[in-house]
Amino acid sequence: MGALGDDLLAAKACYGVLLSRPGDDQARKLYNFAVGRVVEELERTNLQPWKQTASITTDEGSYLLTSPKPEDSEHDPSRYNLFPTDRLKISGKFFKTHPTVDGLGAPLVAVGREENPQFRRRYALHRVYASVTAVINFKGRRADLDFIDPLKTERAALGKRVFPLAADFDASTAMLLARERPDRIGFARLVHPQVYANTTGLFQLQHFDQKKTPVICIHGLQDTPAGWAPMIDALRDDRWIREHYQFWVFSYPSGYPYPYSAMLLRENLDGIDRVFPNHKRVILIGHSMGGMISRLMVTDAGDKIWREFFATPPEKMPLAPATRDLLEKSLVFNHRPEVHRVIFISTPHRGSTIASSWIGRIGSSLVKSPRFMASVYTSAKPLLITDPAARPISRMPNSVDTLEPNDRFVQAVNKLPIARSIPYNSIIGDRGRGDTPNSSDGVVPYWSSHLDGAQSELIVPSDHLALRNPQAIAEVERILKLHQE
Repeated sequence: MGALGDDLLAAKACYGVLLSRPGDDQARKLYNFAVGRVVEELERTNLQPWKQTASITTDEGSYLLTSPKPEDSEHDPSRYNLFPTDRLKISGKFFKTHPTVDGLGAPLVAVGREENPQFRRRYALHRVYASVTAVINFKGRRADLDFIDPLKTERAALGKRVFPLAADFDASTAMLLARERPDRIGFARLVHPQVYANTTGLFQLQHFDQKKTPVICIHGLQDTPAGWAPMIDALRDDRWIREHYQFWVFSYPSGYPYPYSAMLLRENLDGIDRVFPNHKRVILIGHSMGGMISRLMVTDAGDKIWREFFATPPEKMPLAPATRDLLEKSLVFNHRPEVHRVIFISTPHRGSTIASSWIGRIGSSLVKSPRFMASVYTSAKPLLITDPAARPISRMPNSVDTLEPNDRFVQAVNKLPIARSIPYNSIIGDRGRGDTPNSSDGVVPYWSSHLDGAQSELIVPSDHLALRNPQAIAEVERILKLHQE
């Protein structure tokens, strides 16, 4: 208990200096450090002042350490392990830099002690990794420890003075990636999509706020939501972005044919409409195949694509109800009214020749089509319209197949315009060669990623992973600030 008492007194000494000299940076840094050590000691000794006031022995006598009652169960500190971020080393391919917000308080990562059993029903993360900032106020022999959500407020009160709140948004993401390692399953989900079917979902990266516009990031082939970490963290480092937007990710096994993945996204959008009926219209950011999925959210297809494949309308198809339902949901659709805008990044709207090359053929052969999809193909094959101009359909197409330029679905989608009411922007890589319109990002050529009618199109000196390019991230920030709903 001695260390806790010493840390508390150190925080109090700096507290007194800050009340008289609020601009004293050295006192503020020492205060933040001391508060971080208090939280560490509370974790080590398992004291929980938010449940019961704790008496802390110090060289100046006893202090009563208290904490406000949590506003709800999600904000109950008892549910989390708390890690001061000044003890964490942030590095790796997703974190070339580690910016923080300077201010008052000890930035923490709050990690859920237990997994959330309702994470799919509530569209939350399986286990919470949240950014929190701790502040201690003193009044006589009482110390009040408060945990503040830096995504909800930018200020902290110390006595009667108000200070900018310190924050570290990267640390929570970095700890999530280090512990859960979602990046490790990208290839596995490509080749064995059915095995990883339960990883599909739309997930919040912060507590829902009906005042903020949801931005949903959709990854591409062989990727996972981990690929969005550099962009999301960079965007959340901007105060204005934090005030106006909240970030979500859509995760799915990328071995699925992308019309089926789009169907799953539509079902998840229906879900957040039910759970959060007052949410603002959403912005979709799609990278690569994620952009193709996004495009289907803003396209009025009706039954036009269906008629490219079948001569008989859905209701008259001689198929088992489940088979007909899956085909109809994948091929018959209109734009989603809750989508406000789409940002396409490195998106092969007209396919990629790599998918039809020998590399693509090898990749396609590795993908194990789910059994239920093989069954759908067997039932529907006799009813398909033959199209000699398109790639022959000899089996149920997988995600690699549906990236080929002569894929029937790709060709059918490109006959349809994007809904006039939904604006869109494009970000395209040229590997720094400056040779647009003859450019390519190494995977997707410009002729495939370019879309007439885009409100803006930016060429960045990047390969296919343009979602991590600083200029691309700055462009997304520009678009979000310019077109906030």
